[in-house]
Amino acid sequence: MTNQQSTGTSLPRVDGTGKVTGLARYSADIEMPNALWGRVLRSPYPYARITAIDASKAAAVPGVHAVITGADVRGAMTGRRIFDIPLIADDVVRFIGDIVAAVAAEDREIAERSLALIDVTYEELDPVFDPQKAITASSPLLHPGFSTYVGGKPQETSSNTFISSVWGTGKLEVGFAASDLIIEGTYSTAMMHQAYMETHSCLVSCRNDGGMDIWASNKGPHGLKRDVAQTTSLDQAAIHIHHTTIGGDFGGKGGQMNIPIAYFLSRASRKPVRMVMDYREELTAANPRHPASVHVRSGVKNDGAIIATDIVAYYNTGAYAGFLPLGFLPGPRHCIGPYHIPHARVTAHHVYTNRVPAGHMRGPGEPQTIFAMESHVDVIARQLGLDPAEVRRKNVIREGEVNGLGEEYHDLRGAEALEAALQSSKYISPRLPTQSPYGGPMRSGIGVGMGERAPGGGETHASVAFTPNGEVVIHTSIFEQGSGTYTILTQMVSDILGVDPSKVFVEVWNTDETGYDSGAGASRNTRMASEAVTNAAVEARDMLFKLTAQLNGWSKEGMHLTREGLNRDGYSRVIPLQELLLQIDAPVLGICDYKDMAHAQSTAFTIHVAEVTVDIETGQVMVDKLTAVHDAGRVLNPIGHNGQINGGAIQGLGYGVMEEINVDAGLVGTQSLADYKIPTFADMPAFQSVVLESQGGVGPFNIKGIGENSFSPMAPAIANAVADACGVRISDLPITAEKVYRALRAQGI
Repeated sequence: MTNQQSTGTSLPRVDGTGKVTGLARYSADIEMPNALWGRVLRSPYPYARITAIDASKAAAVPGVHAVITGADVRGAMTGRRIFDIPLIADDVVRFIGDIVAAVAAEDREIAERSLALIDVTYEELDPVFDPQKAITASSPLLHPGFSTYVGGKPQETSSNTFISSVWGTGKLEVGFAASDLIIEGTYSTAMMHQAYMETHSCLVSCRNDGGMDIWASNKGPHGLKRDVAQTTSLDQAAIHIHHTTIGGDFGGKGGQMNIPIAYFLSRASRKPVRMVMDYREELTAANPRHPASVHVRSGVKNDGAIIATDIVAYYNTGAYAGFLPLGFLPGPRHCIGPYHIPHARVTAHHVYTNRVPAGHMRGPGEPQTIFAMESHVDVIARQLGLDPAEVRRKNVIREGEVNGLGEEYHDLRGAEALEAALQSSKYISPRLPTQSPYGGPMRSGIGVGMGERAPGGGETHASVAFTPNGEVVIHTSIFEQGSGTYTILTQMVSDILGVDPSKVFVEVWNTDETGYDSGAGASRNTRMASEAVTNAAVEARDMLFKLTAQLNGWSKEGMHLTREGLNRDGYSRVIPLQELLLQIDAPVLGICDYKDMAHAQSTAFTIHVAEVTVDIETGQVMVDKLTAVHDAGRVLNPIGHNGQINGGAIQGLGYGVMEEINVDAGLVGTQSLADYKIPTFADMPAFQSVVLESQGGVGPFNIKGIGENSFSPMAPAIANAVADACGVRISDLPITAEKVYRALRAQGI
C-alpha cells in the first residue's frame, strides 16, 4: 500500500497541455455565426468639450450594422468600485484615448474605415498632467460631480484628490523630537504596462430574452458580472459569463474594458459583437501601473535606528478611477512593513489628471513606495556612515514586535531571510573599482531591497466529489489567470484523499452555479483555496467512510484511503475506490463556502540583492547578478513556486532599468512593444534563488504568498547597487544610462 505525497512535488500544470497544443480557448478564439467587429473612436485631445458629433457618414458605410455615440448611452458609467468612466463620452473627454463613438461592422477593416468618417467638433480646455499641479486651487476640477458617482464619496472641498488613505502608528512629533538626525528624500516611478501577451478581448451576444452572454479575458468573473450589471442596468441573473483561458494578467484584467460597449453594439445590431484591443490601445488607453512621486522623511538615531518615518505618496491616477477594484491602492502600506518603526505614517493621495487612467498591476501601489523606502534606507545608511545591511539588521521587525503600521504578525523571518540573502550573495559593500575590458573605467556595486506581504483575504467556494468510476472532481469558483491554482488544488486533494493526482480533475463553476468569488488577486488564491478544498475534501472523505461503514457493518474508525483504495485496520483487503463507489451507489461529496476578508496573520519576507557594473564614461548600467531570497511556508509545487519567483524578478528588473510608458502633454509616445521595452531572456543576468521553507504559514497547508512578493524589492536593490558603484543616487525609475550619465557629470565624475 502506498500513500505518496503529491504536495511538495513539481506536478506538471494540469492546464499546460491545452495551452501548448492550442486546445485552450481564449476569448478571441470563440466563433459565433454572423459575429461583427466592434471598434471605437478615441479622442485626440487630453481635455476638451464635445460640441458636436456627426456619425451619419459612418452609419451609411456598407457593412456597418451599428454606430453609437455618447447620446445613445447617456448616463451609462463603467468602473469597478467607483463608476466614474462614461461608457462613451457625451460631454467632455479627459484624456487622449477617451472613447467618443463605437461601430460594429462585418469586418475590422470596414469598422476602421467607418470610424474615420465620424466628425467630432471639440472645444479644447486647459489640461493638467502633474498630480502636484492638479491639487492646486488653480487647477481645473476634472470630476466636479464625483460625489454623485456610484462608489463616489462626498468631499468636504471639491478636489482632484478623490481619495487619500492613511496608515500608521505612534506619534510622529514624538519620534522626530527623539531623533538625532532627520533625513528627507523624494523618489518617483514611471508608468508601467503589464505587457501580457493576450490583449483585452471580448465577445458579447445579446439574447432574445434581453440578457447577454459574455466571453472575455477577465480574471474575476463574479466581479465582472456585478459591474456589467451596474453599467448596463441589467439584472445580474440576465448576464451569463463563459470562462475562457486568459493569456496573461499581472493584475490588469479585472475590469470591464470594452464589454459594455460590445453589449450596446450587439443590442443595436442584434448580432454578436467581438472587440479585440491592439497593443497601441493597450499602451495608450488601458490600465497601466500608476506613476508616483513619494516623499520620505525619517528621524534616525546615530546608530541607525529609525525612530520615525513620514511617507507621503502622490499617485497619478489619470482621467478615471474606475479601474481600481477597491477605489484606491492598498499597496502603499507595505513599504514600512519590514521594519519596527515606533512612529510612522504612510499617506497615499490618489489624484485625477488628464493622462491615461491607471489601474492594477502586481502589488498595486506597493512597488512605488517600496522603491522609495528601500532607497531611503540606503540614503540613511550612507549619511550615517553605516553599511546599509547593518541598518536593515538594526530595524527589521522581529517576533513579538509590531511593524510601522501597528500590526503584529507571527512567524517573522525577516532577519533570517536577510542573513540568507547576504550570505548567498557574498555581500560586500562598497565594491572596489574595476577596469572595463573595453578600456573605459567601470565600477561595480551591490545593493539590497526588502519587502513583505501577507496573503489577502476573500471569499471562495469549493466542492469535492467521488465519481462512480473512482475519480475525484473538484469544483471551484476560482477562475485562475495562469497562476497554477488548479494544479495546486489537484495536489491538495490528492494528499487529503490519498488518491493518485491523475485521478483528480478540476472543473470551474460559472457565476450562475455558485456564490460570489473574490477573484484572483492579492496573493489570495492558494490561501483561500486551501481552506475551501480541505474542508470539502475532508467532508467527502468522512461521508465515504460513513457510507462504507454502513454498507459493511463496520465502525467508522480505522479506515484509510490510499492510492490503491480504501483500507481498514485489521482488514486484509484493500477495496478499490471504483468497486466501493459502485457498491455505495449514492453521491459522495463535500461542499465548503469559505470567507475571511482579513489579511493573514503570517507575512512573508523577500530580500533581493543586485550586483551591477556601471560604465563611468557612458552611464550604462549592467546588471550582473540577482539574488532572490524568499521566506516561504510550505512550497506545494516547487517548479510553480520558482516560476513565480523568476517571473517577478525579471519583471522587477524591467521596472528598475527599462520599462516606461513615455507621456508628453498627455500624448503617449510609447505606442508599441517595439518602443516599450521589456526584458527578454537575453537581458536576464545570472540569477540565484533561495527559498526558506517553514511550517509557519497559514491554513491547513501552511502556505505564504509568492505571486506579488517576488516583484517589489528588485528595483530599489538595483538603484542601491548603482549608488554603491558610482556614488550617485538615481531616485527616478527607470534607471537609464542617460540619467546615470547626467548625475555623474553633475557631480564632476
